Amino acid sequence: MAIKLAIIFIFLYSFISRKLDLAVSFLIFRQQRTSMKNLIFLNLLLLLLVNCNNKDKTKELALKEQQLLEKEKLFAQKEAEYNALLKMRDSIFNTQHADSIKIIKWPDSIAGSWTGKVVCTESNCSDYVVGDQRTDIWEFASDSIQLFTKIINNNNLVRSYSGNFENNEIRLNFKTDSTAKKKVDMNVLLNDISADKIRGTRTIAVDNCMAKFSVELIRSKK
Repeated sequence: MAIKLAIIFIFLYSFISRKLDLAVSFLIFRQQRTSMKNLIFLNLLLLLLVNCNNKDKTKELALKEQQLLEKEKLFAQKEAEYNALLKMRDSIFNTQHADSIKIIKWPDSIAGSWTGKVVCTESNCSDYVVGDQRTDIWEFASDSIQLFTKIINNNNLVRSYSGNFENNEIRLNFKTDSTAKKKVDMNVLLNDISADKIRGTRTIAVDNCMAKFSVELIRSKK
């Protein structure tokens, strides 16, 4: 009898243990299934949020790109207007400048080479003695901005005067710059002008002295 009870007890214990194992397994499976569902739900939610965020960022980037394009268009328009104003200004300036430009040159009767003789007539300078004379080539020339006269001796340029011609008078000037040790100021007035001969005077001021000269130019033969 005791042996039968023991067998029955063992059988019941084994049966109950299997049922408990199945129940625990079921609970574990159910818990895992629930966790898996929750995980899937969370992943779907994250994907949805990411997609929404990406859409918002895409819209934001598109808006910024559109704003940048508008700014570039505005800048291009302003640049075009600025360039147009520059062209207009340059056109007006060039027109006015062209109207104001005067062709500067010596009259044909004066331009070219002359043989010049200069004689000292008055002097209180030690460098110049009354009666001293010299002969040079005087060449009346011009460029686009000024008249000038070159003094040439033995094919060497001795001096270059700046020139002016007004009221049938020729005025020439040479002056040393401020860095020169000796201050020299030369002025030539030629007011007796004919076809083949020009006469006048030259005055030289050197520091604290002065010398005067007679000038006679003869048209060089070609």
